[in-house]
Amino acid sequence: MAEPGESLVATPHGDARVHLTGPASPRGLLMLGHGAGGGVNAVDLRLATDVALGLGLAVALVEQPYRVAGRRAPAPAAHVDAAWCAVAEHVRVAELADVPLVVGGRSFGGRVACRTSADVGASGVLCLAFPLDPPGRPEKSRLPELTAVTVPALVVQGERDPFGVPDPQTLPSTVTLVVVDGDHSLKKDAPAIRAAITDWLAGALPPVPNEEGS
Repeated sequence: MAEPGESLVATPHGDARVHLTGPASPRGLLMLGHGAGGGVNAVDLRLATDVALGLGLAVALVEQPYRVAGRRAPAPAAHVDAAWCAVAEHVRVAELADVPLVVGGRSFGGRVACRTSADVGASGVLCLAFPLDPPGRPEKSRLPELTAVTVPALVVQGERDPFGVPDPQTLPSTVTLVVVDGDHSLKKDAPAIRAAITDWLAGALPPVPNEEGS
């Protein structure tokens, strides 16, 4: 696996920062991005990290170049998407080259993961607090970004999220929606969030071989 720890990764739009951790021989890689103006220490990202590590995955927490440069306002979608793809290419070496890749993130980070899932060869997408509609602007729905994903996806959404909760009837069968107590911060119901991620992520990975290698 690429050397665990914190590193800067050159992208077409500046340096991204990657926090990589995991076992020596991981069974998969979970790559997560932050919210628009937030960081990789958000409660839900840390929960997802803990779950993934417990299932034997490596985890790459990615800070976009605009955040590394100290800006809170997101860069244009084309810039963040290109940076994300560059990071995916960088980290998928050695033991991480051929393992299943699950991408995702919190809010804005989940949008980036959805838009680029095919480009990076993801086998699954994890969206934490997907920002469905800007508050008061339903005409600006981001639902097409979610429904365009062609691999299995999990959306964990607070029932009082001001950005809205997807209508299950608008989602393809490949998308699993879990609604938990709380709002967009996803800080209130850690057990339910952890359980949702655990169940979905375990099902999205190949089974662990037994000692005989079967």
